[in-house]
Amino acid sequence: MTFMKALGIEHPIIQAPMAGVTTPEFVAASADAGILGSIGAGYLSAEATRDFIREVKKLTDKPFAVNLFVPEQTEMEQEQLRQAYFALQPIGKKLGMPFWKAPLSEPSFDGQIDVIIEEEVAVCSFTFGLPDETVIQKLKEHNVYLIGTATTVEEAVLVEQAGMDAVVAQGKEAGGHRGSFLGEQLVPLEELLPSIVEAIGIPVIAAGGIANGEHLRHQLSRGAAAVQIGTALLATEESGAHPLYKQAVIDATENNTVLTKAFSGKSARGIRNEFIEMMEGFPIAPYPYQNDLTKKIRSEAAAQSRPEFMSLWAGERVQDTVGGTVKEIVEKFLGDGG
Repeated sequence: MTFMKALGIEHPIIQAPMAGVTTPEFVAASADAGILGSIGAGYLSAEATRDFIREVKKLTDKPFAVNLFVPEQTEMEQEQLRQAYFALQPIGKKLGMPFWKAPLSEPSFDGQIDVIIEEEVAVCSFTFGLPDETVIQKLKEHNVYLIGTATTVEEAVLVEQAGMDAVVAQGKEAGGHRGSFLGEQLVPLEELLPSIVEAIGIPVIAAGGIANGEHLRHQLSRGAAAVQIGTALLATEESGAHPLYKQAVIDATENNTVLTKAFSGKSARGIRNEFIEMMEGFPIAPYPYQNDLTKKIRSEAAAQSRPEFMSLWAGERVQDTVGGTVKEIVEKFLGDGG
């Protein structure tokens, strides 16, 4: 109960912070349904993060989390970037843009940390690594509850040692980006969760392939303090996913997700489509540069209603996703397990 009280939630469920999909309405609806709403702020500037937080606060008085991507020092050679750009041109041509500008992004991490403190955000979670000691100390001094992400036991141990309050154990089944930061390993949640629970003393949140109430209860019985769900909420009315993305998720059948680096340069699980197939075997720039190169393609594909060239992030149990409101989906999880 201490864990749920610390987060200010009624039910042991966290809405996954899906960058690009979360809207203020979606986060507020999650918070109002008694679960922890999360802003996926990974790609936002500091000011956009502030605006988003303020919009959520207008819609709910419940606590919520902000998720940040921990920036990495990535070596990038100009030639590598050039090759990755040319590899994407056949896709660009299909969308009527043989060439396009791809400005490289600048991380806003430090500014976002200041915004979280200034806006008195209750919970901050991190993906792609751990912030340095100074950042952790700064947030702790302002009583921000900190959640790390781990895909292996080794990563979870480092999350605890860094002083985080809880950790998300991300199984290989999870949709979207892998939170790995010690090299890539794909451990199923069934194996990962008990190993992490045994290895560390902080609360563990189970993530990956959790599609119904039966899965929720199963993970809680195995030592999880809560579960994190993303794909199950993707097709909700409040979700900011493109209508064609929602449709793709609802139409999805079993075994049609795949891990790819084609969109961002980092491994992420999504519905297999033409973009992923066309990029197989071609040069891909490291993250975040590949993400910058494909940004225009993805927005143009959405504008032209071409889901075959959009990033359709989803977990392994995508075939179980249904529409409805966030509240209805949460009630289903808490109800009969279906």
